Amino acid sequence: MTVEETFELDLDARDVVSMQCRQPSLEGTGEITLRRLIKEALRMRPDRLVVGEVREAESLDLLIALNSGLPGMCSIHANSARDAVVKMCTLPLLAGRNIDSAFVVPTVASCIDIVVHCEIDAAGRRRIGEIRALTGASTPVNIESDAIFAVRGDRLVPTGAVPAKRARVRSSAPVPEGPRGSDR
Repeated sequence: MTVEETFELDLDARDVVSMQCRQPSLEGTGEITLRRLIKEALRMRPDRLVVGEVREAESLDLLIALNSGLPGMCSIHANSARDAVVKMCTLPLLAGRNIDSAFVVPTVASCIDIVVHCEIDAAGRRRIGEIRALTGASTPVNIESDAIFAVRGDRLVPTGAVPAKRARVRSSAPVPEGPRGSDR
């Protein structure tokens, strides 16, 4: 299941349901926010949830969904993988006064496994600049992570670090599909 403000994701997979936000009418009614779409998606009991461009308080709803065991992912704009983690700890605080970093930081540390940072090179091409694995450990202001792939020269190479949550990453990997129409 994908939820986005505007359709940008184009997944080549079976049984994908895509939902898009709706702006309010001229009368100010009928708006459907990303927060509402995430909640509606959860009611549909998806196998996975993909949220395009998390920018605001919907990050809290995504964290709650991921914390319940639902595999998922999102895109977020940040300058580095570490900055993306910091932003995921900051954005849920926009959801209201009763949300505290004492809840958000350990939740991010426990439910996010891998952060893939994409960057644009000097020629304007997108490339993966770094892949970090969160260890699950955190302090009130910091989440520990290890770089598992980094750019050296012009290549993305393994750093030798092994993801602390590798069993969980392995268990949420997609199941290979057989030819269309066949039973598994």
